[in-house]
Amino acid sequence: MDDIPLSILFGLLFFLILLSAFFSSSETGLMTLNRYRLKHLAKNKHRGAMRVSRLLEKPDKLIGLILLGNNAVNLAAASITTIIALRLGGEAAIAIGTGLLTLVVLIFAEVTPKTLAALHPEKIAFPASLIYIPLLKLLYPIVWLVNLMASLIFRILGISSHEKNNLSLSNEELRSVVNEAGTMIPQRHQQMLLSILDLEKVTVEDIMVPRNEIAGIDIEDDWDDVTDQLINSLYTKIPVYRTNIDNVIGFLHLRKVSRLLQQGEFTQEDLQKIVSEVYFIPEATPLNKQLLNFQREKNRIGLVVDEYGDIQGLVTLEDILEEIVGEFTTDPANLSKDIHPQEDGSYLVDGSINVREMNRMLKWQLPTDGPKTLNGLVLEYMETIPEPGTSLLLDGYPAEIIQIKDNAVKTIKIHPRLATKEPGSNSSSS
Repeated sequence: MDDIPLSILFGLLFFLILLSAFFSSSETGLMTLNRYRLKHLAKNKHRGAMRVSRLLEKPDKLIGLILLGNNAVNLAAASITTIIALRLGGEAAIAIGTGLLTLVVLIFAEVTPKTLAALHPEKIAFPASLIYIPLLKLLYPIVWLVNLMASLIFRILGISSHEKNNLSLSNEELRSVVNEAGTMIPQRHQQMLLSILDLEKVTVEDIMVPRNEIAGIDIEDDWDDVTDQLINSLYTKIPVYRTNIDNVIGFLHLRKVSRLLQQGEFTQEDLQKIVSEVYFIPEATPLNKQLLNFQREKNRIGLVVDEYGDIQGLVTLEDILEEIVGEFTTDPANLSKDIHPQEDGSYLVDGSINVREMNRMLKWQLPTDGPKTLNGLVLEYMETIPEPGTSLLLDGYPAEIIQIKDNAVKTIKIHPRLATKEPGSNSSSS
């Protein structure tokens, strides 16, 4: 090579450094592509995505090709640098040339192109696939031989080279993806997606209407009272029972009785004929499963029972949907019939309110892994039935017992959580 002009050698060295930058950047771009976005683009017939998808079907061959090209280019660059150094300064200049080449390759062929590819993988990977597909066909024998040797080494080490990466996401990983979506997913939609992921953590017991609050028809009541209750009912489907809810007969859809009520021909016998069969739900059923059960059974309402078969409450399809999308009927000016805002920033709350419902309405963080109602939460903390006027710190929320009725907290005044109070701690005092 003594007769090759230095200008050509420098030009060739520059070209090899560009090739090295190409191999480095394309490797990073191909390996850092969002696989889910790639699948979506390929499904929509994006040509670049389709090419890259074909390459990534056999990642071992792709990586072998990239490393083969990158190492060949770097070795060639090192050889030309040695020749240039010898011609410019003799053997003493070889060390200087090696050091300069290392610095140039590190900056211009490694760090800079790889950083650029990591920031914009699609802009690098899609055009690079145009070169890699024919190059892979051309150099396939060499790539196959390199991969064969690598496979032999894996086999000696007891490592399988045919294992595929698991691209599926766990519940928590998917939650992180949704949280980090930023402006790509509106905040309201993010909250709904997160609520769907939470359905498996919540059971029907957590959201049911307690049995003492179930509005139903006692068929043993005076018939005039029964008809008045049917006419003024706020619900479209209500349970019918004898004496108490434990002797439930079925569910009555008011749409079926509206015409008979208007004509004045509705009798107790008619009522018993048109009630539908009761649908019972175990209290430990997760909401995601119960949502599917409602769909499969073509039902929208059921009675929740414990392990002994005793009725504990009532749950509807609407209750589950509200866990996803929020309250359907809550008036922003009046949070709930159980929550009444006060001028001092506190709230008068009915003790029978569900803790999860209260958290959702007020954006609070009262614990939900214990008692299901605010009354139960207070009794658990106090370990006794408190007297009216008792003050306590309910998991960081200052509260005062206002009214006790039937050995239960009927009304409690509660303030937002103290800024200095850590979640999870609680104390009480009278």
